[in-house]
Amino acid sequence: MILHDYKFDPRYSTSVAYFSMEFAIHQALKIYSGGLGFLAGSHMRSAYSLKQNVVGIGILWSYGYYDQSRNEDRYLKIEFIRKHYYFLEDLGIQATVNIHSQDVHIKAYYLPPNIFGSAPLILLSTDIEENDFLARTITHKLYDAHEETRISQEIVLGIGGIKVLEALKQKIDIYHMNEGHSLPLVYELYSKYLDMDEVKKRVVFTTHTPEDAGNEEHNIYLLHKFGFFNALSLETVRKIMMIDDDIFNLTIGALRSVKITNAVSKIHGKVANNMWLQCEGCSEITFITNAQSRRFWSDKAMVTALDEHEDYALTGRKKHLKRILFNEVADQTGKMFDPDVLTIVWARRFAEYKRPGLLKHDFERFKKLMENKEKPVQVIWAGKPYPFDMNAINSFNELIHISHSFKNMAVLVGYELDLSAKLKQGSDIWLNTPRISREASGTSGMTASMNGSIHLSTEDGWHPEFAKHGCNAFTIPVTDNTASHEVQDFEDNKNLMDILENEILPMYYDKPEQWTQIMKTAMSDVIPAFDSGRMVHEYYTRMYNNDQ
Repeated sequence: MILHDYKFDPRYSTSVAYFSMEFAIHQALKIYSGGLGFLAGSHMRSAYSLKQNVVGIGILWSYGYYDQSRNEDRYLKIEFIRKHYYFLEDLGIQATVNIHSQDVHIKAYYLPPNIFGSAPLILLSTDIEENDFLARTITHKLYDAHEETRISQEIVLGIGGIKVLEALKQKIDIYHMNEGHSLPLVYELYSKYLDMDEVKKRVVFTTHTPEDAGNEEHNIYLLHKFGFFNALSLETVRKIMMIDDDIFNLTIGALRSVKITNAVSKIHGKVANNMWLQCEGCSEITFITNAQSRRFWSDKAMVTALDEHEDYALTGRKKHLKRILFNEVADQTGKMFDPDVLTIVWARRFAEYKRPGLLKHDFERFKKLMENKEKPVQVIWAGKPYPFDMNAINSFNELIHISHSFKNMAVLVGYELDLSAKLKQGSDIWLNTPRISREASGTSGMTASMNGSIHLSTEDGWHPEFAKHGCNAFTIPVTDNTASHEVQDFEDNKNLMDILENEILPMYYDKPEQWTQIMKTAMSDVIPAFDSGRMVHEYYTRMYNNDQ
């Protein structure tokens, strides 16, 4: 079957299957949770724009990640609502994988390139009549909380993805694992080649995070029982994976199965190499900094005003975009925000190391900031906590509780692609507060900068490769990241508030021309280095066509 509706650019003729648990292609296709999906979505868009021979392999999550709304008390409500997508095409083929000694049937759906302007996407589902209820639930929820279900999902993605490609008679040169979730594809390929060197020639790996949650570990006997290693014996697995103990780390498994690995920023490259320094038999870890699609994320009118050097049009458009965002704020919270007021947004996944509450760490100082009439601010939070992480949910609800005391503070729900775009286009400051060395990339700031929202961040992820303090961004000074969390939070909060009070607010209100210049510089500097066209080109030249 021909999956692409375009002729390949000769530079990108190597055929690539890009495996990812989530893809944020369009608001209407809710098969993503956050940054990993946003990245994969931009990868598919730029692969389409550059006419690359890439096909995405993912899962059609029947209930998505979850739907985020409010309870009667205004706190977070988590709902799982079945989705239906009539724009997907049934490919008319099925594959079978063996999970826990039971055959599980997989149906494949196709997202054609012309629907949303992306490389073709094949989405796998076990939620079909041929399976019993338990097997059907495997593809119900993205990142299911049950360990056995999560393992089953990874088998469906990895082994099922390979079998579907074979059923579609697709000749694939390179299999790209976006994170370690699709690792079982390695064992399906090994069953074919019976030689790990032959497998490694065909597989590359992107590692996205130093966090434990992104470097899954399971008991090797449990994985074997469920069929994670395909039909391979445990003896064979231990030999080819060079593992003696009973805890199997998916990231280490991936590092030992590929010709080359990439981290997702310069800093993350150093962190990842230090993390896996003692990993015998692991591949080289280089870095290809993540990026996002300007074509998808940038407001076209702002880009036009920038290109034509129309400062008045640029600032006027920014106020219009703020009004659009503030309509959403009013609709959700009943609060009326002012487009003339400096607006700060913190919006991303609610994880402890990202510190969503850092701005309010010194609450008395935060209160003074929020009550400043001379140089006022408006602050918006948004993001999706993991639905079974009570600490993250409590952090989200605490912010909602605090917001009841301030007319100029809002916490929004429904954080998906559309709301994310409104926040990036309608904010003045995009606040990013991870503990240094913990944020591998953090691409939300790139798309904010594309829309004239100034990145205010700790010195982590992609930020050091971009930021020139006071010129195109603002940087929270580095503190001792080996100190206790309490000390780090105290110091980072103090430095953050100093920058806001002493640099950002005076410039925004007293030197508007200088503020406009920073907006323009940010929009100019973020392209092309952080546009995903650069990124997907690098994948071909440094990963796919690299004959290591």
